[in-house]
Amino acid sequence: MIKNKRILAITLARGGSKSIKNKNIAIINGKPLIYYTIKEVKKSKYIDDYVVSTDDPKIKKVCEKYNIKIPFLRPKKYSGDKSPAQFALKHATIFFEKLKNIKYDYIIEIMATNPLKTIKDIDKCIEILDKKKSDSVISVCQLYDHHPARIKKIENGYLKNFCIDENEYTMRQDFTPKAYIRNGSIYAFKRNILINNNSKWGKKIIPYIMPDKRSINIDEPIDIEYCKLRIK
Repeated sequence: MIKNKRILAITLARGGSKSIKNKNIAIINGKPLIYYTIKEVKKSKYIDDYVVSTDDPKIKKVCEKYNIKIPFLRPKKYSGDKSPAQFALKHATIFFEKLKNIKYDYIIEIMATNPLKTIKDIDKCIEILDKKKSDSVISVCQLYDHHPARIKKIENGYLKNFCIDENEYTMRQDFTPKAYIRNGSIYAFKRNILINNNSKWGKKIIPYIMPDKRSINIDEPIDIEYCKLRIK
């Protein structure tokens, strides 16, 4: 709770990953991937309740090993690989509000596939959301090699600028304006934005800038190997 506002944290962890089998519980340095998110969430001084929304009994069993109670398995209609996360988040929120007989003020989605985030990142997003009175706070990291100025298109066989003109003498760290990308780690947002608009963004979005070293996202097997080295 922050300033009498209740906070529900949710991690979506469905089974059926195609790029990495059982990705959310893949073993990294002796621990399942989702463990690294669970251990940081438990340190939060603001989060009132935490739930992992999963459709997979194996993931449920792993989470319960770390004392995360999971009162439901996510319905199939919210668990497909093309099912929007917003509907799974809304389902979990409504379920927990009925279970606890309370209404939350803020929801924070803490994603399992970004294992290097820390409690500092989590609680800072909550503080910004409450202080700035925005609809949401989304974690991002700065782009260098993939700055929009370096993105090109091919027209009639020739390479052209895609959206921003590039000066060939500009160093990668000097591109302007600075560009950022959502790093797939944390989304903190007002409960009503989700319930009423099926959105976790809203219109007023505040960025929370995370360093590159904590912004790794597990998508491919090579990401797991890199993550093992980072954790060591």
